Amino acid sequence: MNLSLCTISLRHSLVSFGQVVEWAAQRGFSGIELWGAHAVNLRDQAGHEFERLRSHGLRVPMLSDYLPVQGEHEAMIGKTLDLCRIANGWGAGKLRTFAGNKGSHEVSGEERREWTRRMHELCGIVEDHGLTLIVETHPQTLADTRESTLRLIEEIDHPALRLNFDVIHVWESGADPFKFISEVEPLVAHMHLKNVRSRSFLPEFQPANVYAPAGSRSGMVNLFDGAFDYRKFLSFVMAGTSLWPTLDASLEWFGPDVLATLEQDAEQLFLLEAETLGLAALRESGAATL
Repeated sequence: MNLSLCTISLRHSLVSFGQVVEWAAQRGFSGIELWGAHAVNLRDQAGHEFERLRSHGLRVPMLSDYLPVQGEHEAMIGKTLDLCRIANGWGAGKLRTFAGNKGSHEVSGEERREWTRRMHELCGIVEDHGLTLIVETHPQTLADTRESTLRLIEEIDHPALRLNFDVIHVWESGADPFKFISEVEPLVAHMHLKNVRSRSFLPEFQPANVYAPAGSRSGMVNLFDGAFDYRKFLSFVMAGTSLWPTLDASLEWFGPDVLATLEQDAEQLFLLEAETLGLAALRESGAATL
């Protein structure tokens, strides 16, 4: 598994990209998931910062933004082309977006057909730039439930389409993350990892609250301390799927004490990985000697 931190976690912090790179490299991270707003602002320094990234053994696996499939067509195409060029400059292979800005139960049949037609078009554009289009499982989008996400995959019907499996949002939807990830395993290209104190605090992950400097953070907790059992789920992904060896995953922390929290979560995740895969290797070794 290749673990990244998200620069969106530092949206309210005064930390340079160079400092983030050095900090991440020293703590075992493999990459940095670059938020689109940061990527645009770093455009003039991208060449220098990319070399700094490489010199520390890191990469940008994914550029994360929000393509306006619900907006004007020309603006959507223009933004997509711009972000593709930026992603290419960073060596990123994936461009993440949301599937619109309304929940699947809120859109009309006509809207859904138009949005999915546009997303098929966007898949072609990103594919022409050597990228894959990553749709995130997220509330208030067409990927807000298991059923709508599976339908979305069929409707877009493009080989450049992949999923960012946001575990908490899948759980929030009422779907079983264990079963769902098995269903969509071939399409999972990235995973977002975060946790919450209880279901009652899930509204804190709504974008308006996340982006607000004074937004509530009281329900945001360390990865292994929340309502969702990540130890059990990640152990399943490691041992029960074929994803783990090449999986890109990001710690998506929106709360305070960013660097301290990311460091703690990464340490716990690496320990779980060593424990789970080590035990699996021992079991295989024991079976081989029988």
